[in-house]
Order: sequence, then C-alpha cells, then structure tokens
Amino acid sequence: MFIADSLGLDFLNSIATPVDTPVDWIDDGDGLIDWLGQAKLVPPDELDAMRARALPGELDKVADQARALREWFRGFVRKHAGRPLTANALHELGPLNSLLERDEAFRQIVSRHGESGEGLALQRMRRWPSSGSLLLPIGEAMAKFVCEEDFSDVKACEGHHCTMLFADHTRRRARRWCIMAVCGNRAKQAAHRSRLKSRQ
Repeated sequence: MFIADSLGLDFLNSIATPVDTPVDWIDDGDGLIDWLGQAKLVPPDELDAMRARALPGELDKVADQARALREWFRGFVRKHAGRPLTANALHELGPLNSLLERDEAFRQIVSRHGESGEGLALQRMRRWPSSGSLLLPIGEAMAKFVCEEDFSDVKACEGHHCTMLFADHTRRRARRWCIMAVCGNRAKQAAHRSRLKSRQ
C-alpha cells in the first residue's frame, strides 16, 4: 500500500482501513522486515542477516517501537497537515531527531554499473549493529518528508472508513482518494445509489 507519494506518509499508512477492516502491516517483527523490504529502505541481504541473528522476540520489540514512532508521527502530521510547516514546529520533532542521531551512516566509493557506463560512484552506506537500527531508515524517510514536503499538500482520503494519508501532487491539488479504484469507486457507487433512491 505505497500510495502516499512519500515514504514518510507510507509509513503512517502501514496501518490503515482500506476496506472496512483495519490492517497493520507491521504488527510484528516479520511484518516490519517485510515492510522495510517492500519500501526498499533496507537492502534485502541486510534484512535476511538481521532476521537470522535476531534473538526470539527481538524484532517484535523493534516493531513495537516502530508502531509507537508511527503513532507519534501521525499526531504530528495530522496537527500540521493542510498548511505550510514552519520552523516553530522544530521543538515538536525531538523524538525524530533523537532517533536520527543514533545513525551510523557513511559514504563509500563503489563500482558503478549502469547506462552511463562503468566507473566509480560515491554511495551512502549504513552499519546495522542491532535490530534497533532498522528504525533509522524509517526516521530518515520521516525527516525527509518533514523537510521537503509542503504540508499544505497533505490530505486524508475521503473514503468512508479509510484512514490513508497522501501528498497531493496533482496539478490542481484535487486528489481526494488514496486509490481511485477502491475508495473513489466506492464513493461513486454510493452517490449513484443515493441518486437512484432520491428518484424513487
């Protein structure tokens, strides 16, 4: 369910009610590993290694921390959505900055293979010393969202029970639904049924 046009918001949408029943994609450690893999925030080999060396229940505890972080961030986003974010919000971002300062990221020269030919490239790398480090790329995605997204564009889906958020990057800022094929079509069907009833 990566529909938000921003990984920071997609993290908030890792619990959602897309079709009347709430679904939490990071309800345990395995769910967190799967979500991180689908979001491409952690290399697959690192996720496999983390899963193999984790103690029983260790990844579940990290998933608990991820859910707590998600709910804190949901409150922040909902509070500021719909208007530009100002520097006054900085004092509210303490939990996120605390997470970011734990990072062990560095840059390394690597071999580049691609359409521009072979050569060398400077690539950002990260050490993964513990299962708790799995929260770091999530924190980075959230921070990128906070610093680069116009909060005026953040909207909630207008679907009946839908809880999804998204960044509206359409030209006229007229996006109303998380996914037109789900919530948009349901709203059109409901409006159609309502019109039919009113004619009868």
